[in-house]
Formats: sequence, structure tokens, C-alpha cells
Amino acid sequence: MATEIRSVFHPEVADYSDVNRDANRLLSKPGKGYLALLTVCVLLVGAAVVAFLADVVYGLGMAGLTNPVGWGAFITTFVFWVGIGHAGTLISAILFLFRAPWRQAIYRLAEAMTVFAVITAALFPIIHIGRPWFFYWLLPLPSQRQLWPNFRSPLLWDVFAVTTYLTVSSVFFFIGLIPDIAASRDSTTVPWRKKVYTILALGWRGTDREWKNFTRAYLFLAALATPLVLSVHSVVSWDFAVSIVPGWHTTIFAPYFVAGAILSGVAMVVTIAVPVRKIFRLRAYLTDLHFDRMAKLLILTSTIVGYAYAMEYFMAWYSAELYERDVFWDRVTGDYWWAGWSMITFNAIIPQLLWFPKIRKNLNAFFLISIIVNIGMWWERFVIIVPSLAHSYEPWRFLNYHIGITEAVILMGSFGWFFMWMLLFLRFLPVLSIAEIKEILPPPLKHHPADALAESAQQRLVEELPTGYKEFERR
Repeated sequence: MATEIRSVFHPEVADYSDVNRDANRLLSKPGKGYLALLTVCVLLVGAAVVAFLADVVYGLGMAGLTNPVGWGAFITTFVFWVGIGHAGTLISAILFLFRAPWRQAIYRLAEAMTVFAVITAALFPIIHIGRPWFFYWLLPLPSQRQLWPNFRSPLLWDVFAVTTYLTVSSVFFFIGLIPDIAASRDSTTVPWRKKVYTILALGWRGTDREWKNFTRAYLFLAALATPLVLSVHSVVSWDFAVSIVPGWHTTIFAPYFVAGAILSGVAMVVTIAVPVRKIFRLRAYLTDLHFDRMAKLLILTSTIVGYAYAMEYFMAWYSAELYERDVFWDRVTGDYWWAGWSMITFNAIIPQLLWFPKIRKNLNAFFLISIIVNIGMWWERFVIIVPSLAHSYEPWRFLNYHIGITEAVILMGSFGWFFMWMLLFLRFLPVLSIAEIKEILPPPLKHHPADALAESAQQRLVEELPTGYKEFERR
């Protein structure tokens, strides 16, 4: 059974030493291409910091925010990055509980993506309020006026949801890294790396007691993280659903947002995994089977999201509510028709091409579709937020929103921030889960000289048997 699993998931991996060698190869000295990409990301982050400081000094008038559109690209991007983090928990925690063997080579990338995406998302509420030094007013603590925040506010629910998700995901990510960091500690020859890995490994020696405690802790954290996949983005959806704004006040938002989050998260995993597989030569670990499974998961979540789109428009028509009908009609025929149709096309129609095996097995096509889905998911959050606020109840308050220059720069900077951390992770921490990949490889066995003699004697005996008997044995 182990040999069969190895031939399906890791056809080029011979034994444990190959896993250690390939995992540590990624921690080698980076090349010029890597440094160039990291420089671009750092420059994007620097430009975003300058734009943010301009908003702080000159006010949010630098952005495109207006009345009634008080939520624009900042909150759109916040919801987008929270959604990106969901696939990591799905692949690492839920598939771990279901014992899906194909998760073992790819879940580390997904977990890292989750942590960095949530860190990125957590920045945007601070950016959006314009006066970041008052951010503590959102925390469940009394202010200097001895006033507690409003616990009935969905914005406070976001604080609880995002901080809980970040805490659990970070702990889950770090706990899973400990045995692999210890393996890197024992194999590295770079002095500063050895010191850092020694600290991060927490004295791991691989004893039976340590493995017992590790597996129990990992199982408990996986069980704790699983409900977060459903709860966190449901809470984010209630930012909208508990209001009375047309297009928001609907009960479908919680499952709709969760499915959309998993869709965007899986697409981002593919966007990261395809270049990592090609650049770092990890074909033996990130096999075609992994991408085939993720393509099927993408089809499933895309179909659910497409169904949610259809139900939104159907219920807007069926409810016979004037304002609801008007908002949804405006989404596909009004000033933001291009965003509405881009959302439907990119998220519900184009992913259906993955039903065809030729497209699903073509990594270049799959990579392109994953990027298209990520663009479409950002437009989905934009379509939910902006047209509903710009086209609410009173016609005299209708006012279109146009993204400002500082918002555009900060949006680009968020991608630079996210990929900066991903690039650093690829070179400083084990990308492959050494311990779990070894679990599905056959253990190394020592061969005694007598075994070789017995095998040769058995082979000679078989060769001396009559042809008919050998044919009987073969059958």
C-alpha cells in the first residue's frame, strides 16, 4: 500500500534522504531572480506606506471615498484578503481530519498563505479609519472616556473573528513546522540559520513522547480551526447582511461568502503553487494529481458561487421589492455593469472550463484561470459594496464612486506585502512538510547479505520450473 501511494503522489522520490535533500535545497542561497522579485515587492510596500501617510496627513479626501460610498477599495480589499486565507485552513485542517493523502505536499504553502493573507487583511480596517491612532476604540476595552465599544456592531464582531482566526492559524502553522525546523537545524551548515532554527525548534529531539504530544496538539488545533472556516467569513458577511441597504439584507450571505472565500483561496494556492513547482523543481511533490484535486475543488466552489449569484437575482425579482430589484438591475445595466458582468464571467463561467480534462491537466491554462478567478473575486466584493451604497434608497443621494490614487497604490502595495512574506517564507522555512511526506513513504529497511542470497536462490528455482507451472503462478 505504501509503495502504491508513493508511486501516485511522489513518483520521483526514492527514500527519506531525498525528502530531506529537496526540502533543504529550497533553503539555499537565493538567486538574482528571487532578489529581483523581492525588491519589487518591497518597493510596492514602500509606495503603499507613502500613500497611507498621505491619507493620514491630508485626510481620506485623498481617496475616492464619498458620501454615500463610505466603503470603497479599502473594505473591498479587506474582505478579499480574509477570503484568501480560507483555503489554507480547508486544506490543512479539514483535509487532515478527513485523512486526505494528497494534502501532505501542498498544505504547508496553503497554511503560510493563510497567515500572511490574514495579516494583510488586518491592516485595512486600520487604514480605512483614517486616524489609525484611534484603532483601539474597536477593541473590547474601555476607552479613555470609560466607554466600551458597541458589542452589537458587526465591526466589533470582525475584530473578534479576525484576531481569533489569525491566532489559531498562526499557532497551527507554527506547531506543524516544529519537526521540520528541527530537521533543517540538524542539516544546515550556516551558523546564523542554525541559531535561528535552534530557537524555533523549541528543543525538539524527535522522542516518542514529543511525537505523541505533537500529534495530539496538531489534531486538537485542526479540530479547533475547522469551525473557523465557516464562522470567520460568515461574521464578515454579517457586516453587510444585518444592515438594511438594498442588495445586502439577505440570509444567503453567510454560505455565499464562505463558498466565495474558499474559491478565491484555492485559486490563490494554485497561483502560488504552479510557479513554485516550476522554479524550485518540485514536480515530484506537487504532482499533477494535486492540481487535479484542486481543480475539482475550484469547480465545486465556483458552481456554488454561481448558484448564489443566480439566487440573488431571482430573489430580487421574486420579492417584488422595488429597491432590491433596482439595485440588482443596476449591477448589470448601470454604471458598474462592467464590474457586475466581470464578476459573473470570471467566477461562475470561466472556471467551468476545468470540466475538460485537457484544460484541467494543462498547468499553464489552470494557472491563468486561477488568476482570472482572483481578479473576479475582488470584483465580486467591489460589486457587493460599491453599487449598493451608490444606488441606495433616495435618488438624490445617488453618487458614483471612483477609486482614488492612494487607494490604488495601497491596493497594489497589499499584494506586494503579501508576496514579500511568501518569498521570505520560501527561503527561510521548510516549504515541504518533511515529516508528513515521509509518513506515506515506505520506511527504509536494512538488507542483510543472507536476504540477497535467498532472493537469488528463489529466482534460480523459478527459472528451473516448467513453463506451464510458471504460467499458472503468474495467473
